[in-house]
Amino acid sequence: MNIVGYRLWFFTLAAALFLISLVSLVFFRLNPGIDFAAGSQLTLKFEQTVQLNDVKDVVTAAGYTGTVEFDAHNNVIIRTPEITTEQKVTLKSELGTQFGDLTELGFESIDPLVAQQTARAAIIATVAASIVILLYIAFAFRKMPDPFNYGLAAVIALVLDCIVVLGVFSILGKVAGWEIDLALVTGILTVIGYAVNDTIVVFDRIRETQKRNPGVDFARVVNNSLRDTMTRSLVTGVGVLFVLVALILIVGPTIKNLVVVLMVGIYFGTFTSLFVASPLLVVLHKKQWGTFFPKNETAKKIA
Repeated sequence: MNIVGYRLWFFTLAAALFLISLVSLVFFRLNPGIDFAAGSQLTLKFEQTVQLNDVKDVVTAAGYTGTVEFDAHNNVIIRTPEITTEQKVTLKSELGTQFGDLTELGFESIDPLVAQQTARAAIIATVAASIVILLYIAFAFRKMPDPFNYGLAAVIALVLDCIVVLGVFSILGKVAGWEIDLALVTGILTVIGYAVNDTIVVFDRIRETQKRNPGVDFARVVNNSLRDTMTRSLVTGVGVLFVLVALILIVGPTIKNLVVVLMVGIYFGTFTSLFVASPLLVVLHKKQWGTFFPKNETAKKIA
């Protein structure tokens, strides 16, 4: 099972997903929710059963664009561009006329300045986390040859994870009207932590294997380390899937953004940890910038 020997194909797949995500972000962009683009959110409880499309038709007829969805308790959440208290009262009156008695459970608005600050803070948090991770991994593997390569390989894999997650949300925003909120940022930071943990497990096994077998070709060391840790990574990923499915079934659509981020990010993060970060470490170690395709590498198991 020569994982490192076939790294060209893994790099190609990762690059294709990265380019698709990047193109999607450029052309479709992200569909920001009120956390990032300002707006208002009104939560209502209707006494009678209502259909989301019917509620949305009333909201649209009142002159507002936005999204309408149920929360975990079948209350209706209406997100629109920022509206005043008077406009909210008018909108509630029109909905009451159409659907009968209703109760306001919550109303919040975020002005453009706060939204800009939130977006800026989210970007800073993600960049800062990546820089700290790079430095931490380089320090943790400081006794290995070229310790900075370990941090660089891990951060490149993390960038791939983040771009693919954002690309998925840009497609969902275009196709299904999904909006991004702070749950997306929470999910991305969680994915970064999970993927780093997975990568460090593999890197630590590489360090142990190299210490036990000095002088063995580095590509073979990495390949055997990957085989030793692959089952652990895959089993952990399946276990996380069960938890995420339970969350979406029990809590409902209010956390769909977080669940989708974790699903996409954790599974693609597992792929990049095993099939991108570690083979990339071989490329950095051997300085094979002319080609990512291996030369005369074997997959013999170290005795």
